[in-house]
Amino acid sequence: MSGAPTASERIADHVVSVDPAAAGEETVHAVARAFLDTFAVAVAATGDAVDVALTGYVAGSTGPASLWAGAGSASPEHAALVNGAVGHVLDYDDVTSPLRGHPSIALLPALVAAAEATGADGRRLSAAYAVGFEVMCKLAKACALDHYARGWHSTTTIGLLGATAAVGHLTGLGRDAVRDALGLAVAQAAGTRQNFGTMAKSFQAGACGAAALRSVALAAAGMTAAPEALDGGTGGFLRLYSTPEAAAALDAELATLGQSPGELVTSGIDVKKYPLCYATHRTIDLLLDLRAEHGLTLADVERVEMRANRGGLAPLLHDRPSTGLEAKFSMQFAVAAALLDGEVKLRSFDDEQVRRPEIQRFLPQVTATEDDGPPFPRWAEVTLHLADGSTLHRRTTVLRGSADTPLSDDELLEKVADCFGRGGLGEHTSTFADAVFGWADQPVRSVLARRLP
Repeated sequence: MSGAPTASERIADHVVSVDPAAAGEETVHAVARAFLDTFAVAVAATGDAVDVALTGYVAGSTGPASLWAGAGSASPEHAALVNGAVGHVLDYDDVTSPLRGHPSIALLPALVAAAEATGADGRRLSAAYAVGFEVMCKLAKACALDHYARGWHSTTTIGLLGATAAVGHLTGLGRDAVRDALGLAVAQAAGTRQNFGTMAKSFQAGACGAAALRSVALAAAGMTAAPEALDGGTGGFLRLYSTPEAAAALDAELATLGQSPGELVTSGIDVKKYPLCYATHRTIDLLLDLRAEHGLTLADVERVEMRANRGGLAPLLHDRPSTGLEAKFSMQFAVAAALLDGEVKLRSFDDEQVRRPEIQRFLPQVTATEDDGPPFPRWAEVTLHLADGSTLHRRTTVLRGSADTPLSDDELLEKVADCFGRGGLGEHTSTFADAVFGWADQPVRSVLARRLP
């Protein structure tokens, strides 16, 4: 083939150029944190309807890959499907800003399954994660804003492309096979925001990991795809899923692909403090602070006005939720729960908690609107109109748990312990966390074995 390399070829060149043993201690630790968080959130969803449905679906599947919310195993592709969905259903998994979505649930179910199948250690997995994260963020910076606004679930569309690059790196695919695997991933890239608040949203995340493994396996077996699958002018991913200008934007982003310090450092990972859509988190922080400072209860507040930057409320589809899944995408519920309970925890999203009369009565008293200014920097502000006639107002750009204001390891372990407790593994938190943080030179499969009693 002549002419300038396509986007898929440039990404493939990067994937095969990264030394699989080159992940430094900072990268290994960052990926260990990401895995511990993602795995714990899946454990917390043990017994969820999504877990039950998909575990039943793969019953009879055999293979070396662990099912995280239980003691079973399955083929890598089936394990990625189940683990990706179960790890996403609580909407408690990590986020990165460029993606407008969840990087680790796109990357880790496929990567961990592949590592278990190949015997890879934590350092090898960490290098592959960094490769996938880099690719994902470059693609996202080129197209995610418009892509997401059109209704695509960027975690599972752009995320699939990053996961395919990551698994290709872990398994040692050659350059042309990586290029073809990306084209095969484009053939499967799907997921809609219309499914937010339903089980299908988490299924989309599981399908993403399964598709990444499938794409790599088929490319390794010799199946080919169009080199222009990403940036082709007629029917490439960017043109179909975004705007004609996105190809030029990606060309510029790929000029810095792999340059130090890399996207894992510059974009970073945001760990979620609360188990619902990230678009609510700044508001919850503000409300919990005001509640504590002024001794407020829900009865003290007549109504709440909330505003955010343009695009900041796009995922929040449910203003009158009646189920836990719907409540995870409701600013109105987030406000009511924070003011009533003084916390927003996993138990807040049990259906009976969402349907409490005092919660349902307050939902119409919350308005949430977007500003018409620029989408960045992201911010939130709240105005509380109190029963005594006074008002309280506060605004923030800070997001606690974000890459800029990260949780400490101890704070992360508090979240992990809460998740493990809900999943029936509470007494094993420290043992498992120690194994994960020490996984650099240990086979991933042996680390996962430490999760069990």
